Amino acid sequence: MNILVPNLGSTSLKYRIVAMPSEEVLTKGHFERVSDYDEVISKVALGEVKVDAVAFKAVHAGPKYQGTFVVDDAVMAAQEEFLGAAPAHNAIYLTGMRAFARALPGVPLVAAFETEYHATMPEYAVRYGVPSDWHDRFGVRRYGFHGASHRFIAERVAELLGVPAEGLRLVSCHLGGSSSMCAVKDGRSIDTSMGFSPQSGLENAARHGDLDVFAVLYVMERNGWTIDEVRRQLSRVSGLAGLSNVPGGDVRDIEKAIAGGSAAARLALDVFVYEIRKYIGAYAVAMGGLDAIAFTGGIGENSPRLRAECCAGLGFLGVELDAAANGNGSGDRLLSAPGSRVKVLAVAANEEIIVARRAYACLQARLTTVG
Repeated sequence: MNILVPNLGSTSLKYRIVAMPSEEVLTKGHFERVSDYDEVISKVALGEVKVDAVAFKAVHAGPKYQGTFVVDDAVMAAQEEFLGAAPAHNAIYLTGMRAFARALPGVPLVAAFETEYHATMPEYAVRYGVPSDWHDRFGVRRYGFHGASHRFIAERVAELLGVPAEGLRLVSCHLGGSSSMCAVKDGRSIDTSMGFSPQSGLENAARHGDLDVFAVLYVMERNGWTIDEVRRQLSRVSGLAGLSNVPGGDVRDIEKAIAGGSAAARLALDVFVYEIRKYIGAYAVAMGGLDAIAFTGGIGENSPRLRAECCAGLGFLGVELDAAANGNGSGDRLLSAPGSRVKVLAVAANEEIIVARRAYACLQARLTTVG
C-alpha cells in the first residue's frame, strides 16, 4: 500500500509517498509559497507512483477523535468545531483535505490526529480547574500535540539506547517554530506541555505559551479589542517574537541578535530555556526519576548552544553533557558524557513515518472489519 503523507504549512507543502508495510520512501517533494493547494497538488508526483491513500498529520478534533480515522463528514465537522482552538492548523488541514479529495476521488483520506499519543495521560493530568460543564459539553481539557513526533522519539530513543521502552523514563523535547515537551514513561505519554490548544506550554516562535487568561481579559477590556484582534496578536506577534522584537521569532535570528548585543533577544532565549528546564525537572518528578532527555525539531536538532543551556545545572538529576559531542556531528547521536547517569540525545524527527504507520493500521483494520 502506497501512502502519500503531506505536511501542510500556511504557505508550504512537503510530502512523502511511503510504501507500507516496508516503509520504503518512494518519492518526496517540497513546495514553497503555496497560495492554491489545488494547483500545487497537481504538481505532486502522483503520476509517477500509484497512491492508495493520503494520510494527514491532523491536529485537533476534540475528545471523540483522539486517534486515527478515515476522513468523512463527521471528522471534517469535528475539525470545524475545534477550529477556534487551533485556527491556523485546522484551517490548513481542512483546506488540504478538501483539495486532495478533489484531486484523488475515491482514494481514502486518513487523519492521524496529533492528540492520539497523549490519550494515555491520566485523568488528573488532563483536567483543568473549570466547571465540569466546560469539560463535558465543550471538551475543555488538556489534549497535547506533536504526538507523532513524541511517539517517534520514544521509540527511537529506546532503540538507540538498546533498552526496552518498558521501564524507560524519557523527556522528549520537540523544539522548533512550534515547541512542546512530553513526559514518556514505559513508552507512553503521561504528561505534555501543550494543553487545550497548541498555544499553551512553551513559548513558540510567534505564538504565546502559558499565559494567565485574566491578562487577556484585562487588555481586551482596556483597549476594546475584539476576539479576532487578540487572536491575531497571540498567534502572530507573541512568543519568542514578542519577547525578542525579532520578527518571526526564529531562534537562528534571535541568536544573531544576541551576538549583536540585543538584550531583548537574550531575554527571549533565557525565558525559553528556563521553561524547558522547569519542564524537565517537573517531568522527572512526575515519572519518579529520569533516564533520558531527547532533543528533536529544527531547534532541538541544530542548536548546540540551546541544548547546552537547557542541560546546564541539571547535574543534580544526573545530567552531564559532553561538550564536544554536543557541538559536533549530525543525525541521531548521544550527547551525554560517558559517565552521565541520564542519557542526552539528539534525534532527527520523522513524524511522517508515524503517520504512515497509523494510517496503514487504520486501513488494515477497516479492511478486516469489512471482510
